[in-house]
Amino acid sequence: MSFLLKREMLSGHEMNSIEIDEKNECCDELEIHEDLLKIVQKKLPPLEELDGLAELFKIFGEVSRIRILYVLFECEVCVCDLARALDMTQSAVSHQLKILKQSKLIKSRREGKSIFYSLADDHVRTIIAQGMDHVCE
Repeated sequence: MSFLLKREMLSGHEMNSIEIDEKNECCDELEIHEDLLKIVQKKLPPLEELDGLAELFKIFGEVSRIRILYVLFECEVCVCDLARALDMTQSAVSHQLKILKQSKLIKSRREGKSIFYSLADDHVRTIIAQGMDHVCE
């Protein structure tokens, strides 16, 4: 069985159609599209940046961290408040906060003996909001 795959070039103006065999996902005809490859090679970020992006998305792959971020959307909080709000142990919350902080998604500030956590910047809110929009489509 085969199907038709339409691929829009990065310029956004030209459409290419390639017939692909569903079993082995190979083109029926071997033809290298040098013009397309040049465009892709110019636009493709370096592997190190793509690896960093993949690592960032792994951080969002744990529901406890997503829940913590949702609390931090609303206000700056300490570990005790997070633990109570999410019905988690302080140890579990602290572990997740460490990962979020190492990933530069949250920041902390000390006030006396307490440490308060908040979102590092609005990018975090945007990433989560766009992900949620995608999930809810």
